[in-house]
Amino acid sequence: MGKQKKARKYAVMKRMISLRDQRINEKERAKAAAKKKKEDPSAIKEREVPQHPSCLFFQYNTQLGPPYHILVDTNFINFSIKAKLDLVQSMMDCLYAKCIPCITDCVMAEIEKLGQRYRVALRIAKDPRFERLPCTHKGTYADDCLVQRVTQHKCYIVATVDKELKRRIRKIPGVPIMYISRHRYNIERMPDDYGAPRF
Repeated sequence: MGKQKKARKYAVMKRMISLRDQRINEKERAKAAAKKKKEDPSAIKEREVPQHPSCLFFQYNTQLGPPYHILVDTNFINFSIKAKLDLVQSMMDCLYAKCIPCITDCVMAEIEKLGQRYRVALRIAKDPRFERLPCTHKGTYADDCLVQRVTQHKCYIVATVDKELKRRIRKIPGVPIMYISRHRYNIERMPDDYGAPRF
C-alpha cells in the first residue's frame, strides 16, 4: 500500500526569520537595509562617458606612422600563403615603409589548433621578424582579442580578410584595415599621405 498524500493547507506561507534575530550578522542586516532604500529620482545620475582618444584628430589618427605595427589575423596568413605572397615584403610594397607584423597569443593558439594541415602558417607565424604580443585575458578567441587591443591602443593596423572582423573594426575610428585583393595587399581607411595608392 502506497503512502497517503498529505493535503496541502491553503494560503500557508513559509516562515521567515526576523531581521532583528540574533542569528543574523550585522553586515547582512546592513545589506538588507540598503536594498530597502529606494533611489531618489531627483538625484543627479552619474554615468561614465568613454574618453575620446587624444591621438585622433577627427578621424585622422596621429599615432600612425612608420614603422607600422600590423596586427595579423589567422586567416590573413592562410590567404597570403594561398596567394603566394611573402607577408613582410608585401606589407612593405603596400605601405612603402618598414612594417612590423605583430601576432598575439590568441592568433598563435588558433593556428596551432588548426593542426598539421596549416603547419606552413605556423612556421610563418614563428618567424623572428614577427613581434609576439602576450595576452592576459581568458580564452583564445582572436577576434575579440584584436578588437579589444585596437580599441585600447590605436597604434596598430589590422590585417584580416574576415568580413565580420572588418565590420567590427570599421566601427572603431582611426584604425586602418589591411586586406588581400587581386593577389596583393591593400589598405582601407588609411590617410592618403601614407602608403601606396588604393585601387
